[in-house]
Amino acid sequence: MAVTASMVKELREMTGAGMMDCKKALSATDGDFDKAIEFLREKGLATAEKKAGRIAAEGLVATTIKDGDKVAAIVEVNAETDFVAKNEVFQTFVKEVVEQAADTDAADIDAFKAEKWALDTSMTVDEKLAAMIAKIGENMNIRRFAQVTEENGFVASYTHMGGKIGVLVDVETDVVNDAVKEMAKNVAMQIAALKPQYTSDSEVSAEYIEHEKEILMAQIQNDPKESQKPEKVIQGMITGRIKKELKEICLLDQTYVKAEDGKQSVAKYVEEVAKANGAKIAIKGFVRFETGEGIEKKEENFAEEVAKQMAQ
Repeated sequence: MAVTASMVKELREMTGAGMMDCKKALSATDGDFDKAIEFLREKGLATAEKKAGRIAAEGLVATTIKDGDKVAAIVEVNAETDFVAKNEVFQTFVKEVVEQAADTDAADIDAFKAEKWALDTSMTVDEKLAAMIAKIGENMNIRRFAQVTEENGFVASYTHMGGKIGVLVDVETDVVNDAVKEMAKNVAMQIAALKPQYTSDSEVSAEYIEHEKEILMAQIQNDPKESQKPEKVIQGMITGRIKKELKEICLLDQTYVKAEDGKQSVAKYVEEVAKANGAKIAIKGFVRFETGEGIEKKEENFAEEVAKQMAQ
């Protein structure tokens, strides 16, 4: 069967694959569109495998909230370059991924990738990812997701720097109005900016505290002046430094970034808003994703990279 330009155009619109790939697929399958799509999917998987060795440390973090702000999800999807992260096709894919993440029952990222793609159940999430890799031409990865549900209040979200950082905040409250929602957004911005590790010091394990004390004690013992101080003074120094560290890593103990006096803690700010609105408010937890955090980026010569791509 002769492959026409209109057939190629139609298959390209259906799959997003390149024109020459579409022509080859139609020729190989004698013009059968279903088989041609399968052919391209198989080719897409092969292409994805070739690109899998490249480091994907750029990308986007996206959030979504549904069911009256009771249910939320956050995802990180990586690509190799910031250029692709700004691509509309990539951004649409990330939005689709986070919407599926809000509805999934998957316990981890592997289970999530193995489930059916909600917008096309003929493929899995991982197969859709492979198809996107073939379409965009860069290695990509759905790195992680999280869900937050709050029946007795709401979930607030915030994205920073166009999706470089995303935050979800679990707010338990008996009053939901504009003032309380603004407070939640401010807390989310605090989390984005100051990167706390815990909500409150009650979440910090005794093992962590003991480990930090051991490090501080070693530092003091290695200091010629501080090591000569009485034991009681040394223990007081360690306690003081631990408290200072907890104020930096625990959200509610942090100094609120918008505090007019420069001293008010996040906990006091939340209490202030609660009192002003006759509400009982508790920040129960948060999730913070930052694009590429913990991924070792490969440094390459730009000219060499361009030459490599031209040679492919």
